[in-house]
Amino acid sequence: MTRNLLVDASRIAADIDALAAITEPDRPYTRRAFTPLFLEGRRYLEDRFRSAGLETRIDASGNLIGRRAGTEPGRGTLMLGSHSDTVPEGGRFDGIAGVVAALEVARTIAGRGITLSHDLEIVDFLAEEVSIFGVSCIGSRGMAGVMPVEWLGRQAGDLSLEEGLVMVGGDPSVSAARTDIRAFLELHIEQGPVLEEARLDIGVVTAIAGITRIEVIVTGRADHAGTTPMTGRLDALSAAARLVLAIERLGKELASGPGHFAATVGEFEIEPNAANVVPSRVRMLLDVRAELRPDIDRFRAGLGEAVDAVAQETGVAIATPKLLSDNPATPMHSLAINALEAACHATGASHRRMASGAGHDAAFMARICPAGMVFIPCAGGRSHAPEEWADNADITLGAAVLLDAILRLDDDLKETEDGTHTD
Repeated sequence: MTRNLLVDASRIAADIDALAAITEPDRPYTRRAFTPLFLEGRRYLEDRFRSAGLETRIDASGNLIGRRAGTEPGRGTLMLGSHSDTVPEGGRFDGIAGVVAALEVARTIAGRGITLSHDLEIVDFLAEEVSIFGVSCIGSRGMAGVMPVEWLGRQAGDLSLEEGLVMVGGDPSVSAARTDIRAFLELHIEQGPVLEEARLDIGVVTAIAGITRIEVIVTGRADHAGTTPMTGRLDALSAAARLVLAIERLGKELASGPGHFAATVGEFEIEPNAANVVPSRVRMLLDVRAELRPDIDRFRAGLGEAVDAVAQETGVAIATPKLLSDNPATPMHSLAINALEAACHATGASHRRMASGAGHDAAFMARICPAGMVFIPCAGGRSHAPEEWADNADITLGAAVLLDAILRLDDDLKETEDGTHTD
């Protein structure tokens, strides 16, 4: 279906192609934060921001920001953006599509002489992906004022995070926390197959799933693999395998409910890890993601029951599962959701509400302002892989939705601020 959209598809494609070319040649598409290639990508974006008539700066947390002043100073800021860093061999659209779509919104507003009462800012957040320092969402945490100060001492080789922030133009001695942002919107590829399989244009995100990480340690007994009878073993790996399958069953059961849920055993360490020795110890790290908090509670209760059952069946010792981190889900704001849905109707974009199973900068922005997200389809749901792909037509339509939504938010917020809103 051909749509007459205000945004320019060719400019979006050109920017994404240009950034894709800035990569480690033998590892497409790799442009990790705090590397020379990342800084090269930043220089390209800064030039494009300026060409769009935006005033550019790097804030204290290392975020690249382009600003267009509104017609009424003091109204506050409407912000759009995402991130330009990648995981190793990660893909050319994850984060990048959101930055470029936001840039295209700013270009369209400038080119068509559209005025906003609020200031408009486009942001490329620093290090949304897990960085060389082992932590993620550095820029958005800083903007939200929640980045732990002790993180500044984290090391990656000879470089500290504090030094890394200075390297990208930030200033770790100054707070980057904002109080002027009135709304934030982020476009992102879905990183899943739902939209593609349903043949829908847009996902309007209702919540970003919480992430809970749990450690489980199984302790058996090392024995000779050739001489110890099968009936007399305390095989930690065999017991751990039973537990992994129990976790999978429990995850599928909870995933069939009304909210997004996923449970993964993502790390698995075996000792002594020798072919001729019965495994004596297994460490597992679970990644559990839930839109609804009661699902996490049910999972933890079910995990405890599974641990007891496997330990009794096999005779091994399984320590009480250890909670390493527990971040609740982050709901998106109704103001943003409603504006995005109205924008979908206005642009003719088919859409559905959905939760995000992945973390995003919007989760931290939601702590300081009404935040919302739109997902666009990606081929096969693939992401964090070189094969990651999003059609330019889908990105363009997503940018059109962002443009329409930001114009609505400018009007709606002005009415609310002036006390004239009638809804």
